[in-house]
Amino acid sequence: MAKRFWLLGLVGLVLVGFLVACGSNYNSATDGLLVVGSQGSQLLQTFRFDLNTGGIGTVANSPNDTGNLTCVLNGSPSSMVMDPAGAYAYVIFNKSTQCPTPSQTGISAFQVKSDGSIVQTGNLVSDPNPVALAMDPAGKFLFVAEGTQGVVNVYAIGSGASLAPVQSSFNLPAMPQTPNFIALAPSFTVFPKVGINGTQNSGCSIPGSTPPTSEYLYVVDTNNYNVLEFTVNTTTGALGNPGTNPAQVGVFPTDKVPAGVAVDPCDRFVYVSDSLTNKISAYTICITVIASGPCPNADGSLVQVVGSPFPTSGSVESPGPLAVDPYGNHVYVVGTLSNTVSPFSISSVTGSLTAASPATVATGLLPTSIVIRGDDNWMFITNYNAATVSQYSITPATGALNVLPAIQTDNYPWGVAVK
Repeated sequence: MAKRFWLLGLVGLVLVGFLVACGSNYNSATDGLLVVGSQGSQLLQTFRFDLNTGGIGTVANSPNDTGNLTCVLNGSPSSMVMDPAGAYAYVIFNKSTQCPTPSQTGISAFQVKSDGSIVQTGNLVSDPNPVALAMDPAGKFLFVAEGTQGVVNVYAIGSGASLAPVQSSFNLPAMPQTPNFIALAPSFTVFPKVGINGTQNSGCSIPGSTPPTSEYLYVVDTNNYNVLEFTVNTTTGALGNPGTNPAQVGVFPTDKVPAGVAVDPCDRFVYVSDSLTNKISAYTICITVIASGPCPNADGSLVQVVGSPFPTSGSVESPGPLAVDPYGNHVYVVGTLSNTVSPFSISSVTGSLTAASPATVATGLLPTSIVIRGDDNWMFITNYNAATVSQYSITPATGALNVLPAIQTDNYPWGVAVK
């Protein structure tokens, strides 16, 4: 009997060894690092990619080793973000009926180790109904959209990626339907740097250009066709009402069934995908007063860009997640039902969008999440029904996408972060 237990223990150690570090020559000086959540095996995978060629290698949890496993992390991962330093990833986990022991819904933090593997740090923080994550650009706060509860939770990030709940006080106006918050994005208090990996395309990193000290959070309500504006206390993270009369959260109409939101890193514009009409709503952010223009107050309110909403081109169907490149020059919109991604150029003066050529680029089946690396050279999109991640190299000057071979993952990838 003792021998049998010894053998079982040895097998367990071998399995843990596979899950923690599958052995890759990750080098932070020459490689990027990709983190992908699998809802099939219910674990996180990491991949390295060569910053010159894009060549991919598995770091931890290769699909060949983990494809037949389930409930490795005792929950199903979804939305994730990585902090600005690339030291920690934060992941939503949902309860899973596949797990042999009761699982919880909440948020977990994972440390990114020097060899490219990741390890959970601390315990899962219970959260009632997390749907989407966003991080304060300074890496101080984590914002969580709570779906049909019509709530946004905030956590202050402490040492070792600890999360402490932040109490907020704001007033939502009366709405026809119960709000459903499904996407959110903060404004920027840190502008992108010039010269990352030789790229010098930032639209706002110019002499004398300083980021605003005020911060705002923009949240999509898919039930009432709105994008909402909250103020963010940059010291505590607490959400509040902007300078409106009466004092309540700012509400700005979108087109039908908004599904995603992104803020230009130069704090000029906000973009919202309208999934039912296949359009993109564009707004000017009133960070500064434009005396002869649309912004009488510097209160973070939104004013529709002339020509908005902008139609997508080609066969785009149900635009969902979208991202503005780290230098504020292009918007990329995922067509969730057309299996496409659409690049648009941003007018730095007006915020209007112009479709690139080609207007659409193929993804895999049912794309769900998009991320762009901070050097503006690489984009990744998870494909839920294809068990792959689409990889693209970006030409920063034009925003053009070069399609690279897809990355094989475990089943049902959802959530992606990049370092």
